[in-house]
Amino acid sequence: MKKPSSKIRAEIAKLQEQLKHAETREAERIGRIALRAGFGDIEIEETELQAAFEELAKRFRGDKPGTSGRKEAGDSSTGSGQSETVASGAASRIPSEA
Repeated sequence: MKKPSSKIRAEIAKLQEQLKHAETREAERIGRIALRAGFGDIEIEETELQAAFEELAKRFRGDKPGTSGRKEAGDSSTGSGQSETVASGAASRIPSEA
């Protein structure tokens, strides 16, 4: 039996809320680690910091050097938006925890 669209919408809303909470937890965790490592004191453009984090992520994923791991700039995927959310989310929440 097929589910009615209202139940599917309710499930989607629940999953979106779970995703939001998971991203918040991840951002706070990464933010705390970055602050302990001294990133809070470094004056650096956000794009440069994001590039450095991407390089670090490649190192731990085992990606080949020279590959960005990102889709082409013309791609309308939301993959890069998550990185921005994590970086900006972590920065905005962490000072209140310190």
